[in-house]
Amino acid sequence: MPIFLKRLVVMVRAHIDQASWQLLLTATLVHMAVTWGLLWLADESALLPLNTFFYYYVVTTSTVGYGDFSATTEWGRMVVAIVQIPFGLALFGVLLGKAGQFVTFWVRRSMTGEKDFAHLQNHIVIFGWHDVRTKKMVDYILGDDKREDRKIVLAVTDAIEHPLLSYPEVAFARLASFTDDEQLSRINITQADKVIIDGDDDNQTFTTALKLSKVVKPQAHISAHFLDDTKAMLLREHCQNVECSASMSAEILVRAMQDPGSSRIQEELLSTLKGDTQFSLVLPDDVKQLTFGDIFNYFKQHHNATLLGVAHDVNGLKMDLNPPLNYPITAGDIVHYIAPHRILAAEVNWTELCSPNSSC
Repeated sequence: MPIFLKRLVVMVRAHIDQASWQLLLTATLVHMAVTWGLLWLADESALLPLNTFFYYYVVTTSTVGYGDFSATTEWGRMVVAIVQIPFGLALFGVLLGKAGQFVTFWVRRSMTGEKDFAHLQNHIVIFGWHDVRTKKMVDYILGDDKREDRKIVLAVTDAIEHPLLSYPEVAFARLASFTDDEQLSRINITQADKVIIDGDDDNQTFTTALKLSKVVKPQAHISAHFLDDTKAMLLREHCQNVECSASMSAEILVRAMQDPGSSRIQEELLSTLKGDTQFSLVLPDDVKQLTFGDIFNYFKQHHNATLLGVAHDVNGLKMDLNPPLNYPITAGDIVHYIAPHRILAAEVNWTELCSPNSSC
């Protein structure tokens, strides 16, 4: 490109950058008013009604020119040729350039993770990016066809661009730190409902979990993944609202050796993409008392679901697997089950489920 053209492009871009939306809109309105006034003086009565003039102005100034409305007097044609089209076309070009620049700016911010998500409520935040594992997490979250419609925010510290652009449900935020209050405010972590921490290493996961456990709202749930069992055990002692999971590779390998097919069962239980999956359900407040047998039989008959056990806290630290049928269950307890689909509390007929001797 010749030097003078490059300089012209740079000059035009500089003028577009410096021109504010308010200035451009004001200039456009002034140009429209001046054009209308001159057409009125030129006695172009057919173009003067406001709805007609607006349509005529946009079509003619943008040089689309359908021809259904045009100036008919000699002075009217002079106004169009000297005032309306030259100045209007320049304004139109600057407005288009400004709009394109605005769209490019926001797309770029989405790509680089610079956008602000402080407006989000009850969203899911995933801390950390791993090429294969994180994408699987998102697939499993979205694979739950009865999940609440929550926005997912992927937060990273790596210098990467949005790795999940093909997922419209996933927003991307690149933070300088997972423990800085100002950075965390960009993703409104205090209003997040679910949090997954899968850092670059156990140290990052540990420090992030320690920070977030004191920041999130009381009913929020945090899941943290570790490779080292000792770090998971230490975090459980200090942060009761963090559910820690550690690598189970040794246990799975031994179980697969002793009971062939065990590893496939683990995969099926955890994947929402195919086959029956393990879910959980919190008993609503209006259920006073049931037995494990009440729910076991009802779930199998009405929902083709098999109960696994009962937990008395959200992290499953107080859990009884395969308890006896007369095991008491009350409101707030969490039943874990295997089913083709998630069962919502509203889908359960709690009145029919109650046993004759229960007080629910």
